[in-house]
Amino acid sequence: MEQGPESGRRVQEIEHGDFYWAPVQRGRSYTAESLSDSSGKKRKQEPTVGATPQTGSQDEKEPINKRIKPVSKVAVAASSVPPSKVTPLKRLSQTIQRTISLRSDNQLFSFSPRSRSRNPSATSKRRNSKLWSETFDHVSEELSAKEVKRQEVIFELMQGEQQLVDDLNLVKKNYYEPMLKLSIMSSEELSEIFSTLESLIPLHEDLLRRLLGMRQEDGTVHKVGPTLLDWLPGLHAYERYCCNQVAAKALLDHKKQNRQVENFLRLCQESAFSRRLDLWNFLDLPRSRLVKYPLLLKEILKQTGTEHPDWAHLQGAIALSQDIVGLINSRTGEAECQYYKKRLLYLYDSQQDAAIPCSRILLCHGELKNSKGQRLHVFLFEAVLVVTRPLTREEQLYYQVYRQPIPVQYLVLEDLPDGEVRLGGSIRGAFITGNERGMDA
Repeated sequence: MEQGPESGRRVQEIEHGDFYWAPVQRGRSYTAESLSDSSGKKRKQEPTVGATPQTGSQDEKEPINKRIKPVSKVAVAASSVPPSKVTPLKRLSQTIQRTISLRSDNQLFSFSPRSRSRNPSATSKRRNSKLWSETFDHVSEELSAKEVKRQEVIFELMQGEQQLVDDLNLVKKNYYEPMLKLSIMSSEELSEIFSTLESLIPLHEDLLRRLLGMRQEDGTVHKVGPTLLDWLPGLHAYERYCCNQVAAKALLDHKKQNRQVENFLRLCQESAFSRRLDLWNFLDLPRSRLVKYPLLLKEILKQTGTEHPDWAHLQGAIALSQDIVGLINSRTGEAECQYYKKRLLYLYDSQQDAAIPCSRILLCHGELKNSKGQRLHVFLFEAVLVVTRPLTREEQLYYQVYRQPIPVQYLVLEDLPDGEVRLGGSIRGAFITGNERGMDA
């Protein structure tokens, strides 16, 4: 339609009931943004005494106390358009603007994403622990400095038990039960990895309950020796758990290659409850706790006078804990040795040295590279050195014996000072058979 001659001039508003209508200039195209800029809802202003009535003239200023409620976040006052009441066209522009505003303001999901700290120290792996003297405000002034230190060590023992119980329950609730329910691993695999961990929870709950029961009103504990002497034999339950750790660690590392397992463990490690620790850190907590008992008891004894009634009991508890830990360490070493001996594969019958089946102790093992860059895994048993090449068979890790095993009496060992590293070191001439030229490993 052609534009009339009067389109350039201002058209007086014609009142129709409660609405005002003003024709729009057709020579100008309106968008949702431009419409919303000139069509914000304005609250009716009640006439005040002495106020001059408004007219449609652009030259007249609006009242200073006039309140305007913008539709969008950024509202530009269009001084060229006179204030008017809501028209259907304005309603349309406001609806479009609201839709655009809501889409930009709201997130795609109803929940807010968890923010990740880039600072590694923001999420501490250690829990905030208070001292005994800080926990109990009214510490008796009659206690000597030595007795205060004694109570601090006993308090540390109690706190360690509480933290261990919490962590073991955490492993059961957040790892074992979900993985079993979601069939991330089979029940047999989970039993191999978690072993007898669940049976250790009531053991430590029992000690914690006893220690808390002996605490007096002022927070002090008089004697712990008799209680520990009665409780320590229960640590023999650790033998089965610790002896199974080598096989459990190997199976867990193998299962991490499964994408479903890897994703589950990664999400757990990124969660707050894990304190950025992986599953194996939790599974290794009982073993690390076990070896601390002799150290804690020695420290309590150090702060206990010879005249104290707890002195003799603590000495007996220290000896008992050392015997139990030593026995479990020995059995664990034997189990590790047996595990790796079963994983050895022989290409030739001549490689089956008689010293290998008789070995009960695996002194050390680790990975090396030969001169060709091949990865070799070396086992030093008590009587023989075995060099192998790792390989996977039936989704299990095995070690294929590489050349002939070397009896330890033929080895020349050199003790290097701490921090000294010699590049290019090798084992020369160790694999010579007849006139065969030796290889460097």
